Amino acid sequence: PDKLPYHEPLPPTDPLVPPEKKSCGVPHMLLQWVPVTLLLVSTQTWGVHASWENEADTREKPHIVFILVDDQGFRDVGYHGSEIKTPTLDRLAGQGVKLENYYVQPLCSPTRSQLLTGRYQIHTGLQHSVIRATQPNCLPLENVTLPQKLRDAGYSTHMVGKWHLGFYKRGCLPTQRGFDSFFGSLLGSGDYYSHYKCEVPGMCGYDLYEGEEAAWEQDRGLYSTVMFTRKAVSILAHHNPRAHPLFLYLAYQAVHSPLQVPARYLERYKGISNLSRRKYAAMVSCLDEAIHNLTLALKRYGYYDNTVIVYSSDNGGQPLAGGSNWPLRGSKATYWEGGIRAVGFVHSPLLMKKGTKCRSLIHITDWFPTLVTLGEGTLDEDLNLDGYDVWEAISEGRPSPRLDILHNIDPIYIKAKNGSWKAGFGLWNTAVQAAIRVGHWKLLTGVPGYSDWVPPQTFSKQRLTNRWHNERVRWDGGKSLWLFNITADPYERVDLSQHYPHIVKTMLLRLAQYNRTAVPVRYPAKDLRSNPQYNGGVWGPWYKDERGELSPCTNQNVVKLSQAWTFPLGHFLWDPPSGTVILGLSLWDVPSWTFPL
Repeated sequence: PDKLPYHEPLPPTDPLVPPEKKSCGVPHMLLQWVPVTLLLVSTQTWGVHASWENEADTREKPHIVFILVDDQGFRDVGYHGSEIKTPTLDRLAGQGVKLENYYVQPLCSPTRSQLLTGRYQIHTGLQHSVIRATQPNCLPLENVTLPQKLRDAGYSTHMVGKWHLGFYKRGCLPTQRGFDSFFGSLLGSGDYYSHYKCEVPGMCGYDLYEGEEAAWEQDRGLYSTVMFTRKAVSILAHHNPRAHPLFLYLAYQAVHSPLQVPARYLERYKGISNLSRRKYAAMVSCLDEAIHNLTLALKRYGYYDNTVIVYSSDNGGQPLAGGSNWPLRGSKATYWEGGIRAVGFVHSPLLMKKGTKCRSLIHITDWFPTLVTLGEGTLDEDLNLDGYDVWEAISEGRPSPRLDILHNIDPIYIKAKNGSWKAGFGLWNTAVQAAIRVGHWKLLTGVPGYSDWVPPQTFSKQRLTNRWHNERVRWDGGKSLWLFNITADPYERVDLSQHYPHIVKTMLLRLAQYNRTAVPVRYPAKDLRSNPQYNGGVWGPWYKDERGELSPCTNQNVVKLSQAWTFPLGHFLWDPPSGTVILGLSLWDVPSWTFPL
């Protein structure tokens, strides 16, 4: 490969030609290439696999506690230089392994779906946006989930916190997807105290569940960060750590908007003049204290010595809501580094190399095979995982088996006005939103999203100096393709697409190959029956089909629409309430048609 115009050269092997993939039950493609918080509890060191065979009779299966935080920006942790005080997170990360090349998705539902399935969005149909409260949509039922695999391996599985993977019918609920118990919210956001959410004016409802019923009796009007932590501690207190291994998925609502926090935490940040930033900082401090209390409970009830703690955010921060991703470019809901590069670390007495940084490439899909293997579960070939077992890379500092990441391909997102097949060398329509990472290289096409760098001074009420004002970049409507060397230029300041056309072509070809494996997009229209007023004032399942379970549209449905018509294999949408298939062949630059079933 060509020499980079930066200080760090490429390795002797071409990253665009990855070595044979380590088996995770996934066929290797010809061209294949972090606030989410995770807390993993383990009872063994996942180190030298050969020694395990001799200890099979004496070792215990690990407990796993996975904590996912919401919308924490890359800079919004003490050890990344933030003014926000996070002593618990700093200590846990400092004594563990910091994940400094760790990626998630830019929005809530996509990250959560990939965490629980180990599969890219293009393989579950959730390529576009998030699952809305009013949509008859959820994580496809045919996908095996992480808690299901761990329960098969003998785990007690519990979830506390934010679900946001759909609930339009009972089969979509957490307790139907592998969790023995669930306490939390089904939607993507809501009031931290009252637990009410208005999706649109006139469509409001209660959103706190215990199992599959509204948790009216358990609701004491507590701030959700405190409430979810108390519930998690209660689960630890009532579970016997020596009887059965435990999987606890703790998905905090914090620090997602609305910006609400107990007043005592605001007192610590009187010096922050920007009100949104001050509230956000206070919410992060409350979250840090909650994780401290959870860690104490792990020690108190006999879990900690056999615990692996992993911390991660579900996507980048939202500057308009107080979050900061500086010095990364972009924000939540974008495919710039600020939207997808997450805060993450692993902490455990069982780590072989503590107090280190892991710069190996790791993605949210990797936790599925990593944790199932850690829990001595099975990874069947038919799972078709996109994730890798990265435990040795984290614990021992070995190279990661992952060399690429498909950040996403969204065929129905707004198209770049000047994108074209010509701009994509006839290999790819650059009007389509897509992003992929291969080794050092990252390629973006279409409209990646808000592209500014937002420095810390932005949060001041004082007028910005010209220097910082110039950090803003005007959207270049003529561009629809970018290439960056992320290792040398992690802040995405210098587009290299004109300098390395052969690398652009290779990565576009890889995008096209990934796209051939994509399933149809699942993004149905609003269903008015979802209105909580028809369900006792509660957000919850509303879809009932006397003919049986609702099944997703398949390619066969398209064939049945008309025997006289044939179409190239493209993406289509399905609107279950109206029984309509919307065939969208946007990748071929032809119009869309709508057919009633």
